[in-house]
Amino acid sequence: MGRADLDGLLVSSLPSVRYLTGFSGSNALLMVTARECTLLTDFRYATQVESEVGSSATVRIEPSSLWTGLWSLLGATVGVERIGFESAHLLHRDFSRILEQGARWQWRPSVDLVEGLREIKDDGEVAWIERAIEMAESALERTLGMLGPGMTETAVAGMLERNLREAGSEGFPFDSIVASGPRSALPHARASDRVLQRGDLVLLDFGAIAGGYCSDITRTVVLGPASAEQEDVYDIVLQANLRASGAVRVGMKGMAADAVAREYIDARGFGEAFGHSLGHGIGLEVHEGPRLARSIEAPLAAGMVVTIEPGIYRPDWGGVRIEDDVLITTTGPRVLTRYPRDLIELS
Repeated sequence: MGRADLDGLLVSSLPSVRYLTGFSGSNALLMVTARECTLLTDFRYATQVESEVGSSATVRIEPSSLWTGLWSLLGATVGVERIGFESAHLLHRDFSRILEQGARWQWRPSVDLVEGLREIKDDGEVAWIERAIEMAESALERTLGMLGPGMTETAVAGMLERNLREAGSEGFPFDSIVASGPRSALPHARASDRVLQRGDLVLLDFGAIAGGYCSDITRTVVLGPASAEQEDVYDIVLQANLRASGAVRVGMKGMAADAVAREYIDARGFGEAFGHSLGHGIGLEVHEGPRLARSIEAPLAAGMVVTIEPGIYRPDWGGVRIEDDVLITTTGPRVLTRYPRDLIELS
């Protein structure tokens, strides 16, 4: 805040509120100054907030509007004139409140002040991510044991999500992706009523949540014996994954990490079939900083947890993606995902 020349910061992003205070409710504003951190929420969370926040912040339970409470709080706060707001997270109606009701203060848009801190995970955060990975891998193992021709993609997704819950997941970081046959060429396909058939590639992209922290895993399997072409494409993606997972280092730019996988896939003749970036950070959100992409010059740092997810997608044929979660350490990368990456052929 000092570097941004701010006396205070209004935090409206709920993941960032949770990061700073521990509060996991769905309605909150957090005002941070050099002297105090004040959390405003409503009656529904009066008991929850006590157990989650503790001494991390002063709590105000507002009987009506959180914004009414905010103006009251700021009116009684001395020495706060320049206040930042999270421009990427504030709704237009709330920005209008700032302009109309908060005109006595100087409001300045800010970007990534908290998100930049969140990119670096401490040991406790890494432990939660590892637990979320264990849950996801347990659910995947159970699901693959039940998966076969004749099932619809939506049925498989339902099975997978039930197994995630039974493994202890607090929820789903995103809608689980189950895409089979030609539909596996859709990188972010929604599960459909397509019936799985023998010979299909089946792509499963999903995650679990533990302690608020996410995992994000993708595995692609084949129903029955794989064809030579499926084996070849899978091996290219696997080698790209292995190379990138083993190469990411402290100080490496996001674009350089992306290039490790992209250049290998391109050299094998499938460069145009790998259209998305190599990966992204995970934590309290399944997509957060840093990014591993062709345009990103920001360097990686110790404590970041990123996904490595190269893929090849061929319309009317199918697609393959293999995604792992990797911790960047001072001694090199540590792959947190343990589920086998070799091609699985389901009988």
